[in-house]
Amino acid sequence: MAVPKTRSRKTALRAPASGAMVFPPDPDRVEAIFARLAAIMPEPKTELRFHDAYTLTVAVALSAQATDVAVNKATDTLFAVADTPAKMLALGEAGLTPYIASIGLYRNKARNVIALSRIVLERHGGAVPLNRTDLQALPGVGRKTASVVLNELGIEPAIAVDTHVFRVSHRLGLANAATPDKVEAQLHSVVPEAYLAKAHHWLILHGRYTCTARKPNCAGCPVADLCPSRAGLMLAG
Repeated sequence: MAVPKTRSRKTALRAPASGAMVFPPDPDRVEAIFARLAAIMPEPKTELRFHDAYTLTVAVALSAQATDVAVNKATDTLFAVADTPAKMLALGEAGLTPYIASIGLYRNKARNVIALSRIVLERHGGAVPLNRTDLQALPGVGRKTASVVLNELGIEPAIAVDTHVFRVSHRLGLANAATPDKVEAQLHSVVPEAYLAKAHHWLILHGRYTCTARKPNCAGCPVADLCPSRAGLMLAG
């Protein structure tokens, strides 16, 4: 769920011109797209490594403007010594920083992780609150992070719109809005209910490995014939 470091968030989430389609899309085409993605990825999961709601929340918070690979490398070591709010507070901000120094914005993230750990421990009895209001109130946990956590744990069929989801949604003509929040609302209105719970992961993984930003693999794409952007993308090289 990383935003490329070489581009600002505003630029990374700009809708591709080739994906500026009429909304809403044809329901049969949308159904076919998700049916195919489901066939090749029946049980999609986050690539972040975690073992409970707390470690998932921390990992997702750390993943902002960083790759899952970089976060996993850091948390594999971090969670071995601090995988609960109490242990994280004992580690402290100064103790946490070296574990995540390889991740972008690590100083601010260290402050947030310590702050959210204190709130979880003192206000929620040490358990991460698994409702959107309290979860989003935690330091460093915005709407996107909360959506990832709630979706991954099967609590809410949320669709977190990161740069991959934003790009793929526009290219496939599933959305045409200019902001992540509006794209999220559009996706919820067009994705068939049967696919809603896993749509977030399908779109992210498709964007990460097939419909990439610079060199989308249209020739190897399982939904290429259903993509209104295919001709323009292939023409662009």
